[in-house]
Order: sequence, then structure tokens, then C-alpha cells
Amino acid sequence: QVQLVESGGGLVQAGGSLRLSCAASGSIFGFNAMGWYRQAPGKQRELVATITVGTRTKYADSVKGRFSISRDNAKNTVYLRMNSLKLEDTAVYYCNVDPPGLNWGQGTQVTVSS
Repeated sequence: QVQLVESGGGLVQAGGSLRLSCAASGSIFGFNAMGWYRQAPGKQRELVATITVGTRTKYADSVKGRFSISRDNAKNTVYLRMNSLKLEDTAVYYCNVDPPGLNWGQGTQVTVSS
């Protein structure tokens, strides 16, 4: 099965930016929709952004206009550009297909400070 490795998280001040990467061990071209998910402490994992193989994108209302998802099928990588970060964006971020069907990676921690 394709393995997913997320990276790019860190500590950033509110209003700052980060770019997350999700590297897959195999081809993602066959997956119609790839997504970025996040899980904040004490909350359920939620889908924040999706991109289809045709590069159609969809965002949760909470991140619309601030986050941008993209994919590079040749590099088997999915990205999440996060701008204007807010305290409530603090979470562990994961990628997976949409709906989830692969084993979850370890995620990457994003912490937004005031």
C-alpha cells in the first residue's frame, strides 16, 4: 500500500505562513482525490482541503481563502500552502485520499502562537 509522509509543520506566529508537503511512496495519479486533514487536541479529525486529479479544489469554510492545496503527480506529492494562520489552525495535519483509505502517516504538527 502507498505510504504517506507529511512534513513542513512548525511553530509560527498568527498571521504567518507555512507550506506542508505530503510525499507518497507510490503513484498518486490513480487516486482521484487527495486531501489534507487536521486534528486538533480533543477534536475529531476533519478534512480541510481536497484536490482531484483534474485539479479541482474544495476547502472547508474555516480555511477558504487562506489555504491552497496543490498536487504534483510526477513527484507523488501533495502540498498545502497555509497563509494568514490563526490560533485555531493549530493541529496535527495529515494527508490521505478523500475519502480516507490509506494508512495514516505520522502527520506534521502545526502550532500557531499569538
